[in-house]
Amino acid sequence: MTNDKRHTSHFNRRSLLGAALMGIAAAQFGGIDSAAAQAAKAGKQLPAIKRGTHTSFKPLKQINAGDLSVAYAEDGPANGPVVLLLHGWPYDIYSYVDVAPLLASAGYRVIIPYLRGYGGTRFLSDATVRNGQPAALATDIVAFMDALKIEKAVVGGYDWGGRTADILAAIWPERVKALVAVSGYLIGSQEGNRMPLPPKAELEWWYQFYFTTERGRLGYDKYRHDFAKLIWKLASPKWNFDDATYDRSAKAFENPDHVAITIHNYRWRLELAQGEAKYDELEKRLAQGPVISVPTITMEGDANGAPHPDPKAYAKKFTGKYEHRTVNGGIGHNLPQEAPREFAQAIIDADAMAR
Repeated sequence: MTNDKRHTSHFNRRSLLGAALMGIAAAQFGGIDSAAAQAAKAGKQLPAIKRGTHTSFKPLKQINAGDLSVAYAEDGPANGPVVLLLHGWPYDIYSYVDVAPLLASAGYRVIIPYLRGYGGTRFLSDATVRNGQPAALATDIVAFMDALKIEKAVVGGYDWGGRTADILAAIWPERVKALVAVSGYLIGSQEGNRMPLPPKAELEWWYQFYFTTERGRLGYDKYRHDFAKLIWKLASPKWNFDDATYDRSAKAFENPDHVAITIHNYRWRLELAQGEAKYDELEKRLAQGPVISVPTITMEGDANGAPHPDPKAYAKKFTGKYEHRTVNGGIGHNLPQEAPREFAQAIIDADAMAR
């Protein structure tokens, strides 16, 4: 799930959550306009859509990229400006099932890959480390863009996908035209994760501690369907999703590497699992809390039940054109699926900011 915080010397994920406990910004603060006001400034307005209107994508595609054979959905004109959308844990590409056709109708080429350990994405070699560290996921996306010959894209994401999108924008800004990041700045480090949080914040991370144990690994493997469904309910307490909606996404967790990637990610955060040496330099850069200079819109749902930072804590990490939008109406952690029009509108508006 998402988290991270800025210090004077570095910005780390877990301490940012401590600040979040003091009050999540459901109301707007100085310099931040409402979603409706910002959308009005952007010009092109998307039609209203009821979430859950779409239940499928066009036939998925597959391409070899870096260590992976990546499965991905695509919609919109092949020559349209590219939008790359990244999902989180424990979710999948269906977070964008209503977003994609909205953007496609506006002329965008929309591409939504399954991250490593999800859906039809597979490792090309059995010998490759099943590594879930943030640098590995971000490097996957750069390789994916290279394989598709995409030089630059508007990138959007939430949760693990939001963190990955942030990393792309911070480290490879030449590849990111504009950014839409749910829960804002999520770049962290192992060093930052050493700092303990207040008890209430630690409680919200119960699953991370569960995953540090062998019992937790076995439990997630055995009960992954029910486990992920529980996370969905806790993270989006006002989203009354039905079984069909959940089951479409739950199929992605049957990937043979899903458990290994999940467990490694959370253990790596607490320095209980090693990363790969080839990512050491990148992780050092990320530990410094690099700023993001590309045009950015950050977003938050007013009913996000997952650990997440207060927007005021990360605003200064975005040094280019920047807006924050809080989406009201009981919107939880999986913002693109719960508020598809608002998310798609933010993509269009961020693109406009970059012009």
